[in-house]
Amino acid sequence: LRNLSAPYSIAAPSAALAQPQFRNYRCADGTQFMAGFFQYDPRAHLQLDGKAVTLAKRVALSGSRYSGKGVTLRITKAGVTTLKHAKRPVTTCEQT
Repeated sequence: LRNLSAPYSIAAPSAALAQPQFRNYRCADGTQFMAGFFQYDPRAHLQLDGKAVTLAKRVALSGSRYSGKGVTLRITKAGVTTLKHAKRPVTTCEQT
């Protein structure tokens, strides 16, 4: 009998793909927040003003848009990030 298992190997899914992505942001108006993105969850999970806020993914023409509880987070395909919250004007944010 031939050993057929030797030339074939089953690749396990990469652990890196299943890991959540946490990103820290600093905005032009001084706001700082952390956003968490998980592979099998379309929502964005923010830590903003000392509170946990979960934002639902919304339809966007370009990039990603998340909103909920008076907060809107937009991330364009070019990587430009904006945040609108607490009756403040939209502010541009950079990943730190």
